[in-house]
Amino acid sequence: MSTVYHESGLSPEAQDIHRALASLCEELEAVDWYNQRADVTGDAELKNVLLHNRNEEIEHAAMALEWLRRRIPEFDTELRTYLFQSAPITSIEAGDPGEDEGSPAGKPATDGSLGIGAMKKGE
Repeated sequence: MSTVYHESGLSPEAQDIHRALASLCEELEAVDWYNQRADVTGDAELKNVLLHNRNEEIEHAAMALEWLRRRIPEFDTELRTYLFQSAPITSIEAGDPGEDEGSPAGKPATDGSLGIGAMKKGE
């Protein structure tokens, strides 16, 4: 991701979101680099150092992602839907019957409704 804006006149909020997204990309790239280096080194001590560094970058990426989740409601929605689920990832959005009870997507309605509940009080 570029640190250059694609548009001019961005709000301070949009600039900060761009900064966080760019930082997240950089942290994930660093995770990949350290992971590759640790995978190929024959030196056990160096491998431990590289894996330690990789894990620090994972921490940084998680912090940036959490910052974004708190500011972009759609990130919050999607992360709550997909993270920490045991159902097959691609079945979560579709609401396949094979997903967990605890999944935010829930089980498909079997009564012909959309499964969203009553729209009026008392129904």
